[in-house]
Amino acid sequence: MSGASEKPGVLNGFEETVKDFWVSRPRRPHAGRKVAGVAAAIGQRYGLDPVVVRIALVVTTVFGGFGVPFYLLGWLFLPGESDEVSGFESLIGRGRSSVSPAFAVVLVVLTVVSAGGSVTGSWFDGGGLISCALVAAALYLLHRSRGHENRPAPVTARKSHPAFTGNGAFTMTDTAEAPSPARGWDPLAADPAGWDLPDAPPVQEPRPTPPPPSFHAPQRRHRSKVGSVTFALAVVTAGAGVLAALNGAGWFSAQHIIGLVLGVVGVGLVAGAFAGGGRGLIGLAVPLAIAGMVLTTAPFQDIDLRGGLGDLGETPQTLTDLKPVYQHAAGDFRIDLTELPEGAPYATTVSNGAGDTTVLVPANADVTYDCHTGAGEASCFGHSSDGVNQPALTGTDTGTDGAGGQKITLKVSNSVGNVEVRRG
Repeated sequence: MSGASEKPGVLNGFEETVKDFWVSRPRRPHAGRKVAGVAAAIGQRYGLDPVVVRIALVVTTVFGGFGVPFYLLGWLFLPGESDEVSGFESLIGRGRSSVSPAFAVVLVVLTVVSAGGSVTGSWFDGGGLISCALVAAALYLLHRSRGHENRPAPVTARKSHPAFTGNGAFTMTDTAEAPSPARGWDPLAADPAGWDLPDAPPVQEPRPTPPPPSFHAPQRRHRSKVGSVTFALAVVTAGAGVLAALNGAGWFSAQHIIGLVLGVVGVGLVAGAFAGGGRGLIGLAVPLAIAGMVLTTAPFQDIDLRGGLGDLGETPQTLTDLKPVYQHAAGDFRIDLTELPEGAPYATTVSNGAGDTTVLVPANADVTYDCHTGAGEASCFGHSSDGVNQPALTGTDTGTDGAGGQKITLKVSNSVGNVEVRRG
């Protein structure tokens, strides 16, 4: 059996808590479910709002990708409210479950694939293991504090009954001998069992008078500080990440900063589940989750927060004015190299996060170029590409006068926006 109705005493130690969790694990209800009822089961078992559980699953899906395999594990190992055992236990012959063996095999395969992807293919380095640890810790603490509440009742197994052979009245063969009734004198010569007499009409009892409605003054709801504290920590985390990125810390990209903030919000949601608050964090978690998923797509992989915002123009006059690397976060970026004097070969790299980038080179220069944009149009000396994540345009252009001019090595890259390299 997979249910338990007896309340345990004080749970001593990790092993005893895990065993009691398995015996009294949540049951997936028929009512209130969205897909398989995993979030509703956890919410009903531990007295939580299922919406908070669903949001936590979304956060763990974005922050490391473990929300999907966790939901599949719940579908596989949490029995339905009318099942004897879970789908996996039914697969190995432990009892009856509403999950068919074939579908249980599909769930096992999907769980293994999604769990492997969350660990090896996470956009937040190590996020799969971190989210797995957070979910396991949250379940453990929930059961330690609320495991004695709302314990599901056990479901008894179906018993097999011997076949009923009948007495000949409703079966084709008569295998049982009915005792012969006492013979008495009947003036109508009819069997009393065949009389069809009308039933007596039911006696209607008077309806009780409903009590008058009582007025209860609304109680003021206690406002939890979990949401305010979590929001403050999320703002501090985001600010610290941006400052670190501006100071040259390469790890703190936009994706990683959003991942850190989502982690703080996820911890706040878990804390709010215990303390009874923090539902306002849902409005912060949803847009962050969407932004995290958008930034993980290919065109946004190389967004850099360094270099400032807004339109910017550079016109170096001497080689000492020329920077080896030009970086810009967002906005149109224009660099004019036509004012540089001819002389020794030089090279520069131009990087822009979001916006249009234009580079002008001298008319007679020999330019070796590498132009790329994650999403937009790239145009370099008559060669062009348009779309999302197109290959870079590379080559050497010697101009109309042929080889022999100023040698320039130029690399221009955009995350989102148009790139243009042309002669001035």
